[in-house]
Amino acid sequence: MVLILVVGDLHIPNRAASVPEAFKKMLVPGRVQTVLCTGNLCVKEMYEYFKTLTADVHCVKGEYDDWNKDLPDTDVIEIEDVKFGLIHGHQVVPWGDKDSLAMWQRKLDVDILLYGHTHITKTFEFDGHLFVNPGTMTGAATSFECDIAPTFVLMDVKDRTVTCFSYLLDPSGELKIKKKDWSKA
Repeated sequence: MVLILVVGDLHIPNRAASVPEAFKKMLVPGRVQTVLCTGNLCVKEMYEYFKTLTADVHCVKGEYDDWNKDLPDTDVIEIEDVKFGLIHGHQVVPWGDKDSLAMWQRKLDVDILLYGHTHITKTFEFDGHLFVNPGTMTGAATSFECDIAPTFVLMDVKDRTVTCFSYLLDPSGELKIKKKDWSKA
């Protein structure tokens, strides 16, 4: 079993001050084995924060990630015989479009495509593959929406089966969790 933290679109410090304390309390060193980030951390300190949770951190470049010119635009990581593709999501036109996301999934030849950019958490199956957007861990606003709930995803991977837990912190401070199971054919 491998526990993966999927995050993205933190936009610290320009759109959000920090990760909510409720999330920080849950994310302690040694709890997750891998962090997969869809980009737009915006500062090196957030990358270093995730490195305190686990040494295995993969991050792609969002359009605001000028802090590290060496971040790749895409990445493919294999865990427990499942191939994960990682993109920021600004490359997907129109943003969040299923057919455009499926094109990226095929281009990267992956079982699961992780993407961000929309700041809205979403997990769905399409054509036998899984697509996961962790949303924004900080609740960072977009150009179109100011009231965005902080979210992230934990993925439990075991024997080609993935269980996704989407965490959402609502305005009252209540933590809401949605579960989605998926198995590789």
